[in-house]
Amino acid sequence: MARAVIAALEHAGATVELASALRSRDGAGQAAVQREIMQQAQDEYTRLKERGKAAQWDAWVTYHNYYKAPDLIGPVVAKDLGIPYLQIESTRARKRLGGPWDAFAKAAEAACDRADVIFHLTERDAFALRRDAPAGQHLMHLRPFLTRGDLPALADREGSMLSVGMMRAGDKLASYHLIAETLALLPKRDWHLNIAGDGPARAQVEQLMAPFGDAVTFLGELDRDALAKTYRASGLLFWPGVNEAFGLVYLEAQARGLPVVAQNRPGVCDVLAPGSYPAVDAGPAGLAQMLMAHADPAQRHRAGQAARAYVEAHHLLPAAAKTLAAGLANAGIHP
Repeated sequence: MARAVIAALEHAGATVELASALRSRDGAGQAAVQREIMQQAQDEYTRLKERGKAAQWDAWVTYHNYYKAPDLIGPVVAKDLGIPYLQIESTRARKRLGGPWDAFAKAAEAACDRADVIFHLTERDAFALRRDAPAGQHLMHLRPFLTRGDLPALADREGSMLSVGMMRAGDKLASYHLIAETLALLPKRDWHLNIAGDGPARAQVEQLMAPFGDAVTFLGELDRDALAKTYRASGLLFWPGVNEAFGLVYLEAQARGLPVVAQNRPGVCDVLAPGSYPAVDAGPAGLAQMLMAHADPAQRHRAGQAARAYVEAHHLLPAAAKTLAAGLANAGIHP
């Protein structure tokens, strides 16, 4: 996503420089690690302040400031250089204050407070950003997007169902559990599911799908070209989306005209074409009902066309570049 943001900024006419490679992430909540990273950030700040002056930077843009990986550099560099400070996909989590990430949580909140403009990708993130926004801060909705200016080739929509997801413990495995429970509810075995993905939990996923025999095929990890070919040969995307931030796989599938069967979850609903998706409480039965509705070719084609038009209007590179340009303009920058 960070690479996509750079592409969109460049599409909007901006010249983008990657200012720092410092990795300010503490995944375990260790105070000593946070102190060490903050010292590294101080050293980096000293270097970047002089570099920014020499290069005459117009603005500082930070992607994904949050309590495990706060922006420890951008706010102070922007302040000292007297340039606007912008954030993309930042989140607020005040409940982390006082816990094992206390120092980082405070730094993330302070960075959010300092931002002139914050672009949020989902409404879930926007809630806390709006609630805690200081006066004068601009909050803008940057929809998740594909780094292309036009739509890819249309899928045939007559092929197998397709699931795409990493195989690891946690939320991804939870989605695979839902898929297996849903497949068990389908009334006939006239369906086929291809699964693209791999990971440390593959054996567990294979065990979940074992009762369905050759009705489920594992494609393994696919590169970009192979996955594009798989989308084109598929009939629909089936991925419940347990705790997905938003899921670019939904945009990739819909761009090819594939209807999506997923649950109505925060984040996921921000990238799905308008429609009726089963609530989380509906469980596997709700997903099975939606799959059976899409067994009708006419319904599948209608949903796929609507999905494709939705992505074209809202989730391609030109739309993202336009939103970013508007945010830069709000900060007084006109690339």
